[in-house]
Amino acid sequence: MKKSLRQKHQRPRYGAALVEMAVVLPLLLTIVMGIIEFGRALMVSQLVTNAAREGTRLAAMDGSTNTDVETYVRQFVTTTLNVAAADVNVAIVITAATGNPSPVDNISSAKTRDQIQLSVSVPFEKVSYMTPVRIAGNTNITGMSVTRHQ
Repeated sequence: MKKSLRQKHQRPRYGAALVEMAVVLPLLLTIVMGIIEFGRALMVSQLVTNAAREGTRLAAMDGSTNTDVETYVRQFVTTTLNVAAADVNVAIVITAATGNPSPVDNISSAKTRDQIQLSVSVPFEKVSYMTPVRIAGNTNITGMSVTRHQ
């Protein structure tokens, strides 16, 4: 079987696959790492929101104090996300119900039907897998929950 004229003069392309891989691989790895990092951010967001829910459940019960709630929430977040307790920010805001005196953001003085809002945030750079890259900059991941005092 004779080779055609085109096949006789065509050179083998041994390095073409290597060059193509060198061009495409960094882009592919960047996309994959971005997907992983975005998934991590969603997971952390859900865990921080769960910590806020657990904190508001504790805050809604009689006998709870701000210190009890903050300690519980920080322990919850440090256990689930493996971050330092100092990196977890907890903010408690209490809004008095109609006819109730203002509790001045103190859970122990909250009355029935007072609204307790708990906000928990963690810096994204503390929970990110790719800390040196710092894709999100100084972004905080925040979870919030609101409940009524019982």
